[in-house]
Amino acid sequence: MRQIIQDLKAGSTILEEVPIPRVRKGAVLIKTHRSLVSLGTERMLVEFGKANFIDKARQQPDKVKQVLNKIKSDGLKPTLDTVFRKLGEPLPLGYCNAGEVVGIGEGVSEFQIGDRVISNGQHAEVVCVPKNLVAKIPEGVSYDEAVFTVIGAIALQGIRLVKPTFGETVVVTGLGLIGLMAVQLFKANGCEVIGLDFDKDKVEMAKKWGIQAYCVAGGTDPVQLVNDLTRNVGADAVLITASTKSNDVISQAAQMSRKRGRIVLVGVIGLNIMRADFYEKELSFQVSCSYGPGRYDDDYEEKGQDYPLGFVRWTQKRNFETILSALAKKTLNVKELITEVVPLNEYNQIYGNIGTSKSIASILKYSGNVDLKGTTVQVVNNKFTGQKGVLGIIGAGNFTKSTVVPVLNKLNANIKYIASSKGLSGTVTAKKHGIANSTTNYQDIIADPEVDAVLITTQHNAHAPQVINALNAGKHVFVEKPLALTYKELDQITEVYHKSGKTLSVGFNRRFSPFIQDAKKQLGDADTPIHVIATMNAGFVPLDHWLQDMKVGGGRIVGEACHLIDLISFLTGSQVDKVVMNAMGTEPDAGTDNASILLKYKNGSNGVINYFSNGNKAYSKERVEIYSQGKTMVIDNFRKSKYYGFKSSGMNKTQDKGHHEQFRRFLETLKNGGEAIIPFEEIVNTSKTAIAAIESLKKDKWIKIEE
Repeated sequence: MRQIIQDLKAGSTILEEVPIPRVRKGAVLIKTHRSLVSLGTERMLVEFGKANFIDKARQQPDKVKQVLNKIKSDGLKPTLDTVFRKLGEPLPLGYCNAGEVVGIGEGVSEFQIGDRVISNGQHAEVVCVPKNLVAKIPEGVSYDEAVFTVIGAIALQGIRLVKPTFGETVVVTGLGLIGLMAVQLFKANGCEVIGLDFDKDKVEMAKKWGIQAYCVAGGTDPVQLVNDLTRNVGADAVLITASTKSNDVISQAAQMSRKRGRIVLVGVIGLNIMRADFYEKELSFQVSCSYGPGRYDDDYEEKGQDYPLGFVRWTQKRNFETILSALAKKTLNVKELITEVVPLNEYNQIYGNIGTSKSIASILKYSGNVDLKGTTVQVVNNKFTGQKGVLGIIGAGNFTKSTVVPVLNKLNANIKYIASSKGLSGTVTAKKHGIANSTTNYQDIIADPEVDAVLITTQHNAHAPQVINALNAGKHVFVEKPLALTYKELDQITEVYHKSGKTLSVGFNRRFSPFIQDAKKQLGDADTPIHVIATMNAGFVPLDHWLQDMKVGGGRIVGEACHLIDLISFLTGSQVDKVVMNAMGTEPDAGTDNASILLKYKNGSNGVINYFSNGNKAYSKERVEIYSQGKTMVIDNFRKSKYYGFKSSGMNKTQDKGHHEQFRRFLETLKNGGEAIIPFEEIVNTSKTAIAAIESLKKDKWIKIEE
């Protein structure tokens, strides 16, 4: 299928060939008939892409500060690599989609195959959208009309925040697409509506619907105009749907408001607010968030948990349904807003001059001729017959794109597939690194007899079932940490592993860092207990992030601190015997973002892990201290090490966390045979210890690690 994307680095808008997305749990698969180009939002993305690096930096000063902090902690080269990689990742465009349901995910009961629906899906021939972002199109509403629903919901949410009452005077500043829909909805609410814009054509269109609309170009004073129209009372409310960097709009909105008036911002404007403008009239000001309650709430959007109607009357989906109802009843007129309807393959008619376009609404029309079975697309015509060590990668997230694939590419790995759920990230990665196929069906990888090994880099809750699936299919497996989230999953993997006769490796890369390898060499082979302190200045991750969900990401100890458990086990040359964890806060379930873990090893060694999210970003992310027989080692962020009491004084080089050496050994094992790069017993011990640390916190006691 085809999808429109924006290349932020080159500045070009591209129609890309990608696989059909996979139908996810709680979502529906939609074949697109129409999508609406949001000239405001998409214009900003296109113009950002076309800007040079200096102008890009000027537009995002907060990002520049993050870059400077990262340079301090990680060094210049790793930081620049990250920046250019981010700019090299194209963005999918679009969020107003209308089409028909062609697939239904597990847990979805309110839709059927063939239903006509709208969604916030992108400009793509097929989209997969969570059910709470999808609504049925009523009879009598065409696709050309229905495709305005999401934009209409943005206008409607702003109006709901205004809380208009019958007879109130409301000003709409900015008669673009959202503004022209908003004035109609305000009028339907029984309001006296005043529309303001610099474009005469848009003003005339609003007048056709009985709106008091005025062109404020040529020196017209909008404040005086509104005061004259309201007999110097002022507007009861102002809805700002304009897009400008100027601070004049917010100041004028305050000046044209009555005492205790309401101002709601839907657009994007300068917000240097003068206190006096608001203080004297006790004005209220609120920014509207997209389509309504539920937006950016993962529980609502991704997990399908609805808000009870008695407590949240108007969610984003119910706002969608309200706009569709208004279209069906002809309360809302959108046909006159359509400037052009363009076939998908002629998309550049819209995007080629989007920066200067006077269009109100541009619609993309889709042919509907798309192969719904096209879950795999060939990117490069590579041959793999008779080759050893052929790989298939499941997962195309940030870590895969930034680290896994680039390292494998440097090692000349034979990668036949990369799988991603939506298809775009996998395809872009495949094109960049010469991977033969992009797929949204990872079972194609599992079933391919030419694939020797599967690399799993998906979300953590998918690791265990995918590992089991691949081992059962006779594949060698490399899985990013963690191996599993529960003891039960570990037991299931252990059983399958011993029957498979294949190797299983986990991405505990720190032990392969040259800094750690050298430290291990300096310590020698003597079975003398040592003391290791590993500190991770992990940084803040929001509680609604998938990693924090114990059922999806397993939390930050199981999901990330496991790296440090394996690292200390490698340095001590032993396995953990028991573990106890203490976390910051007064309650047992206060969270694990700031915690200290004590590890007691079978050979008498001690390990301490300090995992913190409340530190400063400019400080090193990781620090390892090793104490042994009157000697000390300090390894700072895998960039430099300092030895005290050893013949060597340490090392100083570019940051190296061990990924290259880890994958070099893994590929060598695949081609030449031999044992896995980390003994299976050590992997299981580390995995059990991470899970036991959480158990320890809950039970407030040491937990013995079972054999």
